Parts: sequence; structure tokens; C-alpha cells
Amino acid sequence: MFGWTGKLLHVDLTRGTCERREIPTEILHAYLGGRGLGVRLMRDYFRLGPFEPDLPLIFAVGPLCGTSSPTAARLSCVSRSPLTGTIYDCSAGGRFAWRLKAAGLDALFITGKSPAPVFLSIDPAGDHLHPAQSLWGKGVKETVAALGQYGSVTTIGPAGENGVLFANIMMGEGNSIGRGGLGAVMGAKGLKAITAQGDGVTGVADKERFDAARGDVMRLFRASPVIFGELGIAEYGTPALVDLMAQRRMAPTENFRSTFFAESGNYSGPAIRKECGARKEGCYGCPIQCKKASAAGEPLPEYETVNHFGALNGISDLHAIVKANSLCNELGLDTISAAATLSAFGEARGRFPDAAEVASLLADIAYRHDQGELLSLGSRRMAEVLGKPELSMSVKSLELPAYDPRGAYGMALAYVTSNRGGCHLRAYPISHEILRKPVPTDRFSFSGKARIIKIAEDVNAAVDSLVACKFAFFGATLEEYGELLSAVTGVEYGPESLKGIGERIYLTERFYNCANGFDRSHDTLPRRFFEEAGSAGEGIDVHPIDRARFDEELQKYYRIRGLDENGRFGDRNLLEELP
Repeated sequence: MFGWTGKLLHVDLTRGTCERREIPTEILHAYLGGRGLGVRLMRDYFRLGPFEPDLPLIFAVGPLCGTSSPTAARLSCVSRSPLTGTIYDCSAGGRFAWRLKAAGLDALFITGKSPAPVFLSIDPAGDHLHPAQSLWGKGVKETVAALGQYGSVTTIGPAGENGVLFANIMMGEGNSIGRGGLGAVMGAKGLKAITAQGDGVTGVADKERFDAARGDVMRLFRASPVIFGELGIAEYGTPALVDLMAQRRMAPTENFRSTFFAESGNYSGPAIRKECGARKEGCYGCPIQCKKASAAGEPLPEYETVNHFGALNGISDLHAIVKANSLCNELGLDTISAAATLSAFGEARGRFPDAAEVASLLADIAYRHDQGELLSLGSRRMAEVLGKPELSMSVKSLELPAYDPRGAYGMALAYVTSNRGGCHLRAYPISHEILRKPVPTDRFSFSGKARIIKIAEDVNAAVDSLVACKFAFFGATLEEYGELLSAVTGVEYGPESLKGIGERIYLTERFYNCANGFDRSHDTLPRRFFEEAGSAGEGIDVHPIDRARFDEELQKYYRIRGLDENGRFGDRNLLEELP
């Protein structure tokens, strides 16, 4: 078998056992890897609560990982979110995924709860659990340094240990398995860290075909105005979007009360490069190198982080924003949810936190001290406790990222149909509504958006299962990646078959969520977006969203998906129909 190893490591933390098992070939062919494989492996467990010991925490790579396929040195982590209650996955790069594959594994399946803190070492010569009491309470950097002899490291920080509902799992190179609180799931299991090293090689079925397909992908990357062109993600990283979102009047500001921040230029891509001496970094073997680090090697914040610790909290000090990002990375906190929770808290008390207060509040959150005890619950639960639930800018309890939905109606729809909650990456309609030139005239229209979002969700579910980076698809398409996959595995995949796999994955996630009580009532935006206008300027008016038209397009989306008017499956048992 090419592309896949066909192996899964099952770790039972309660019993203290590690066992390598076979993954049926038909499941690999039907779900690929990453997000899809993880979602399929959750089939017998999806009703379990996020902190129940038997709930699995799954790490899965894709069939392209271990080859020179561009942007494929990634993995997905899948479980159930303590923040949202939804089925949850997150993709991350770095070097850990590559080494997990080199250790001979397609997936890592962790269940149980250790009676004392442990870390897991993965190696072709043997997989072992080790005492980690001395590491418990340590920050991410110290933990990574202590375990470096074992290979690549992924770990939780104090936030995960203390059960913060938006705690991350951090990769040793600064990448994060972010959003949704999977770090808290790992912490509840008593698992401090995982290390991986190996020397295995991922075989390629057809080398000549693979080289040609890879050449096509690279040619499209070089021709992309978003990747290497004028927008400059390769040059400036995702903060290249700061000025663009300001121009479009859709940068969330002061808890989404407005959509323009006059001082956002202080933390734009060019400003970060000038002030921080930003240099290029990226995931293992990635030609884009969108990550940026300071001259001292400290990971620099991305677009969502600079906006949310910036405009969303009314802060213009770049160095304070960089400090907040570094502190979140060290403590193991999700930057989007942390900053959005602080912003909602600021509006509730009538004063947004200043730059100095942010650092102390983040530490309080990670250790659940003082006000941090309430803030550690995320914005929805916090706002409800304060008697102001309308101030949580979240969908399904997941705080919204840095694209105001009043400025792009496809994004408005995508936020509510996302299976994991208010996420921009499930469909990423910004690529259609904002990044194209000339700017499409339909960004303030719902016409046709239901079908666009459905197709984009299916495509991105396949991308997350390959596992490839979303940025690759600013240049390449499923046609080129299907050719890469076919060359690697020797199994024929084209754009339509990959979209079919993506649809299978999306519907499985939706089915899991519906079985756990989610329905139409959860597929909605905070009322602010239907009642308040955004910031007008430069000939752009940002109106409140028409709720009736929004509901109409959502019902159209349900019909396209084969769901009933409540967004559910009726009497249909989807799992009986799927491999």
C-alpha cells in the first residue's frame, strides 16, 4: 500500500497500554486521513462528553504526508469540544505530523485517563508512556526543551492542565491545534505531551506522475496573486489581510460594535516586518513559508490574532499584541477565543482592557485565578453569568474570527452552517467574496450563497483530510491535488470523487451534532449583526443583515444538503448508509 501505513496506535491511558493496530483499507480509501479519518474513528464515541475518559483524542495525518507534496506536512486532531459540545477537528503544521508518519502511523487514538501525569513517546522501536509529574505546571517552551531528545513535541500548557475551555495543544515549532479547547481534553486525560520520531519513508506509486503533478501545483502557486503576488501572504504572512479588511470596512472592532479601526496600520503586515524584523518561517517542507518570526526567533501573530488583540479590544500597540500572542502560545491558550472573550468582558463592564491589563488577564485565565475563573469559560458562558448573553459574538459558543459577517454575506452563512461553530475555515468564502479582483459586487447579497457554501464546505473537508493547507488552494485546485493523491497512492481520485468524500465527512459531522441536540436554533448569528450597522466609509455602507433573507438562504442550504427545515436528518440514520 502506498501513501498510507495502514497503522493506528491505540493508547489506553487508564490501563497504561500502547498497541499498534491495523486500519481497514476501505476506511482509508473512503475517508483519506486527517479530519475525515478522525471523524470516522469517532463513530462509536461521538455521544460521549468532552471530559469522559473513554472519549478519544485522535491525531491523524494524510496520505500525502511524508512525500514532497506541497503543504502536506500537517495533521488533524479530532475529538469533541468542551467549549462548543460539537464534534471538533483542527489542522496544524510544524514537524510533528511528518515524524508521526515516519514512525509508521496514520493515526494516534488516545482514550482513558492516567492516574498521574504522563507523556507519550512514539518511535518505531517502541511506544511508551513515561511519568510527567515534573513537567506538569510547566509552560510550553520548557516542556518542549525538556523532551527534545525524543523528537518532535506537541504539548499542552497550564491552560490545558487547568481545563480552560479554549485551551490549545501546541506544537514545538509554535504551531497550534487551536480553537475549541482540545487542549483541555488532553489535560483531562492527564497527558502532558506527545513526542514522535521515526525514519520511515512514504512510498510513491508513480514517481513520474507525481513529479509532473507537483510541478503543476508549484506553477500555480507562483502565478497566484494571493500567495506570491501583490497580496503577499508569502511575503507578509496573514497580517497582509489587515489593510485589505480595513479597506473593505469589515475588521471587527470593539466587540464587533464597529467594523473599522483607524489605527490598524500599526499592526499590518508591512508594520510587523518593519518593527519586528520579521523573517519567513513555515511548516516542514512548505514552499509558501507564511509563518513569520521575529529576529530572535519568536513566532509572530497571524491576522486573526493581531485584529482581535488589536481592533477588537481597541489596542493599537503592536508590541503589546505580540506579547499577548507569545503569552497565549506559552500558556496554551487559543488567541481568537481569548481575545474575543476579553472583548466581550470589556463591553460588559464598560471598559476594554488596556495593553498592560491584557497580559495579567491572560495569566489569570490560564491558571483560573480571580476574574480568570469566569473568563476561562469562554465568552458565551461568561456573558450569561454576567446577565448579558447578547454580548458574546459567537456561534455554537465558538467566538467569531476577524471577518465581520455584515461585510460578506457568504461568510455570514458559513459561520452558522459550520459544524464546529463560528469558524471561517470550513468554507472560507472570503476567497470568493473579498480576495478576488475586481472585488465581486455580490458580497452584500445572499443570492447563490447557499450552493457556494455547500460546495466550499465539501471541498475543504476533503482538503482537511488530505491533509493540505488552505492557502495552497489560493493557487491550486482539487484537480491538481487529486492528481498528486493518485500518483502517491495508486488509487484514482479526481475533483468530483474528492468532493464526494468531503460531503460524506461534512454530513457525518452534522449527524453527530444533531444526535447530540444541535438543530436550527444553533445555526444563527448574534442579534447585533441583524440590528446594528457596521462602519461606513470610502463609499461603502455596511448595513445590518436582513434576517428574513438570511433565514431564507439558510433554508435553501438545508434543502441542498438534504436536511429538513430544522436542519436535521428526520428519520434517516446516515451512519447506516456510509462505509
